[in-house]
Amino acid sequence: MGSRITRRQFLKGTGGAIAGAAVPGVGLSAAQHVAGPPASDHIADSDPRDVVLDVNGVRRPVTIEPRMTLAEVLRGPLDLTGTKVGCDRGSCSACTVWLDGAPVSSCMLLAVDVGARKVVTIEGLADGEKLHPVQSAFIARDAVQCGFCTLGLIMTSAALVANNRHPSVEEVKAAISGHLCRCGTTPHVLDAVLDAAKAIKG
Repeated sequence: MGSRITRRQFLKGTGGAIAGAAVPGVGLSAAQHVAGPPASDHIADSDPRDVVLDVNGVRRPVTIEPRMTLAEVLRGPLDLTGTKVGCDRGSCSACTVWLDGAPVSSCMLLAVDVGARKVVTIEGLADGEKLHPVQSAFIARDAVQCGFCTLGLIMTSAALVANNRHPSVEEVKAAISGHLCRCGTTPHVLDAVLDAAKAIKG
């Protein structure tokens, strides 16, 4: 009988690929970061572990099971429910967060593998009461609709304009191509991202 692939092995093997598909030019950086450091293979999946995560600029100590994904920890013990879980297999990108500034699917990354890298969620994107330009543009352009996929779209779009202040429509389309949205607001999303890029030029 062939050897079975564990959840840990699956996530470690696919996390980089999912991150790499998130944003051209930005996702590649994420893929390089997600690949390491590997979690200790001797840790049993049922043994709780104390870790400290840097989330939205705050060090958050938490006791978790090593098999928990970053998405599960953010939404569970850390109560940051802005990160949505759709497919839970890296296909819809609803759970997108930043890892050291690059967008990744948090359902495809084990929380114990985050280490000292900085996580930013939708809750940490705004500057206090001041919304990020992408957030403001999504509201102004009515690109929200049901709102479930919106948070991931905003995180990816904000990463794009942070690295490309003059994106073309095709570049925006490529950046958000990994996001599944059933509300049909893609034209509004494109307009919102282009507006946001103009707002933060200079």
